[in-house]
Amino acid sequence: MNHGQIAGLVLAGVVAFWMIGAYNRLVRLRNAIAAAWAHFDTQLQRRAVALPALLAALEGPMAAEQRTFELVAAAQRQVEGAADAFRATPVDPGAAASLMASLAQFDATRARLLALLDQHAALRQADLVAAPLRELGDVDTRLAFARQLFNDAVQDYNQALDQLPTRLLAGFYRFRPAGRL
Repeated sequence: MNHGQIAGLVLAGVVAFWMIGAYNRLVRLRNAIAAAWAHFDTQLQRRAVALPALLAALEGPMAAEQRTFELVAAAQRQVEGAADAFRATPVDPGAAASLMASLAQFDATRARLLALLDQHAALRQADLVAAPLRELGDVDTRLAFARQLFNDAVQDYNQALDQLPTRLLAGFYRFRPAGRL
């Protein structure tokens, strides 16, 4: 073997190891997105448990607001459906946009419910209402943190896809940009 052949083999080896390393880095970053989604999903599930308790506690004292309760429950079901779709592919930008739209709709209907509840200060203090409200407040705080964690993981992944020379391999490996929440 001459020096040219040895240099060619060394170069081929370096390129092969670089390609394997780039692939493994993208997989690790994509897995970090899935792990961050798990934190967010856990909080969505906690909210799905706490919300019916609040609505049930409010049904009697605020029976005239039944339409608002129905809208909140419908928005929560919409979030759950979008979360189910997103759960299958947490790097799909379309599923992320759908989840974001359903979360925005839920936030709007929940804000209406909380505004109505503010008009009934004594009811807010009742144990049946106060406990689910505290739980929902805790969930909101944790959701904000989990969303930031998810978006940071997405940003790291998307930046890795945009960086040269990894960008040259991303299409070959079929890695696509992920959507933010």
